[in-house]
Amino acid sequence: MTVHNLYIFDRNGTCLHYSEWNRKKQAGISKEEEYKLMYGMLFSIRSFVSKMSPLDMKDGFLAFQTSRYKLHYYETPTGVKIVMNTDLGVPNCRDVLHQIYSTLYVEYIVKNPLCPLGETLQSELFSSRLESFIRALPFFSARAG
Repeated sequence: MTVHNLYIFDRNGTCLHYSEWNRKKQAGISKEEEYKLMYGMLFSIRSFVSKMSPLDMKDGFLAFQTSRYKLHYYETPTGVKIVMNTDLGVPNCRDVLHQIYSTLYVEYIVKNPLCPLGETLQSELFSSRLESFIRALPFFSARAG
């Protein structure tokens, strides 16, 4: 099992942070275009899920999977969106994504007056702590793929 990559978007669709670990195939487009495509897809899926659900969904869209990967999604009340792509064997990561938000993003970005909100995250401390957190996950494997 492994983690491929992680995106953090603000409420306006700006990619605040991107990390990758075990990503074997690149998209063949610029990172900026990739971020726009990812955010657009998330926006469309959320809209589709909310309109097509036969029940009132408390949590909304949480994840989807293809034949090759699984996308895990977490959205905060403030509109910050965290997306993690993993292989198919990884279980639901809602709690992991919530931990990334509450223990890393809030602590090292929101509470840091030197990190302006709404701009690309430039905090080396946040990046290093995120890297350590992801590598410590029980399903992270550097040799997987």
